[in-house]
Amino acid sequence: MDNAERLFEFPHRHLLGIEGLTPVEITALLDHSETYVEQNRQTNKKKSVLSGRTIINLFYEDSTRTRTSFELAGKRLGGDVINMSVSTSSVKKGETLIDTAMTLNAMHPDVLVVRHPDSGSVKLLSEKVNCAVINGGDGAHEHPTQALLDALTIRRRIGHIQGLRIAICGDILHSRVARSNIHLLTTMGARVRLIAPKTLIPTDVERMGVEVFNDMKAGLEDCDIVMMLRLQKERMNGNYLPSVREYFHFFGLDYGKLSVANPNALIMHPGPMNRGVEIDSEVADDFGRSAIHEQVEMGVAVRMAVLEILTANLDQPAPRNL
Repeated sequence: MDNAERLFEFPHRHLLGIEGLTPVEITALLDHSETYVEQNRQTNKKKSVLSGRTIINLFYEDSTRTRTSFELAGKRLGGDVINMSVSTSSVKKGETLIDTAMTLNAMHPDVLVVRHPDSGSVKLLSEKVNCAVINGGDGAHEHPTQALLDALTIRRRIGHIQGLRIAICGDILHSRVARSNIHLLTTMGARVRLIAPKTLIPTDVERMGVEVFNDMKAGLEDCDIVMMLRLQKERMNGNYLPSVREYFHFFGLDYGKLSVANPNALIMHPGPMNRGVEIDSEVADDFGRSAIHEQVEMGVAVRMAVLEILTANLDQPAPRNL
């Protein structure tokens, strides 16, 4: 498949979420991401496909992996990358999101990568600018490139996604990663299980086509993928857990709980990890089964693919919004 065909199969101006994407569109993004994996392992990692393009990373929340990954992706494609420090910007002086959008729009960037603590804020911003917008995580809503890199990791390790039994464990309630992964994995034909205390499971989440378990061993039985999530204490207003020690006892991934999963079950975590809280260090460092570092590597490839496709779509007539 050449680039023209690949771009045609993802006819969107923005990447605001996974919800609503088709299997063909998701596959197009993953296939193009594959082309960058080997390139990123070469001595010369740079291309010039984004020469003359400007990418602005606008992060209202702290991030190490996502922002650095997007910065590397943009620079390896030859683009001009600007990281806006919200802590020292006009935002801290009371400027609204819309005013910021209009100010940045006047500078004619090609892509805005935005992380914001409020769900829906990135979509609102996308409606006020002329450039492509990528959701780098909005509140507890979505984190689409994380789900794509997770899917790429799974596909490269196992060869397929359809039919896999995948457990997502931990703080589902506050996790945009969980939501994006649920949308992507169910769309691609996986059987998704959510495992968490009742206090960390969203209401009516079964409507998303998942199974819900409140017991770790019951939920992990015969699973092919075990995807752990960190406790997002910064989003917790109230008592969701008795104690961190008790949480690890019942829901932290260790070899005892993992014993009921598929013997070759892949261990994943979007990071940052809280060792001894949601995952045991010995399990996290099991390089035969853990794909945690591979997820980070796949993140750069996925973001390179997304940046290239969306900037190419800027030149196409009237692409659809999503």
